[in-house]
Amino acid sequence: MKRTAVIVMVIAMLAGAGFAQEKQLTVDEIINKANLVSYYQGKDGRAQVKMTITDANGQKRNREFTILRWDKPGADETFCEDQKFYVYFNRPADVNKMAFLVHKYLDKDDDRWLFLPALNLVKRISSADKRTSFVGSHFYYEDVSGRNIKADTHELVETTKDFYVVKSTPKDPGSVEFAYFKSWIHRKTFVVIQSSYYNSQDKELRQYKAESYKEIQGYPTITKSKMTDMRAKGHTVIDYSDVRYDTGVEESVFTERYLKRPPYKYLR
Repeated sequence: MKRTAVIVMVIAMLAGAGFAQEKQLTVDEIINKANLVSYYQGKDGRAQVKMTITDANGQKRNREFTILRWDKPGADETFCEDQKFYVYFNRPADVNKMAFLVHKYLDKDDDRWLFLPALNLVKRISSADKRTSFVGSHFYYEDVSGRNIKADTHELVETTKDFYVVKSTPKDPGSVEFAYFKSWIHRKTFVVIQSSYYNSQDKELRQYKAESYKEIQGYPTITKSKMTDMRAKGHTVIDYSDVRYDTGVEESVFTERYLKRPPYKYLR
């Protein structure tokens, strides 16, 4: 299916989602709502994930894992606080039992750890590595847990019938490989349908697109997405299944201890 057809299909599904919004919003309110929908729905969440990595020659590799999320309780349902992510890999054999842990903060750099079972080693991932490939895919570590919205200056550059188009420029240009990125945010649901990253010559470097959507437990949820690297000419597709919110996962799971001792109770 062509990209344009996919986008039209997702827009059509979102149009019937019933999330009415008429009030004129500031760009910060738009970004906050989009961030909430992308990373903070429910008190916690989990999903089974299949990742298909395709290189420039059409060669494919797969990754299968489970992702868990826990949110620090906030003042209300729209207040985005610190949160934690746990990713446990099942397939293929070379990544089986590998685990990735993130402690995400609003006011400082995230803490990130990667457990490498072949070496029985827990590796600390520095903040400088968050914009590098996530397990060989075209998604970055930062794409998995989300970029801190305070790291950028946001500008509403266009409002269409279906989208808010927001340009985000990094406050610390030296910390990232892009000059700015644009996000196409659906006006009713605040689902990010597309994000494109550009260099200082306005050349597109990477492009994220949501390819499938459904409402789960009342939450608008992307169930398939694609990241394309315009430089490497490859792309990665992520399919989400068995998505659940408000599972009751305990905060204690999101510690270094469970990198080597997987919390199977929440992974099945």
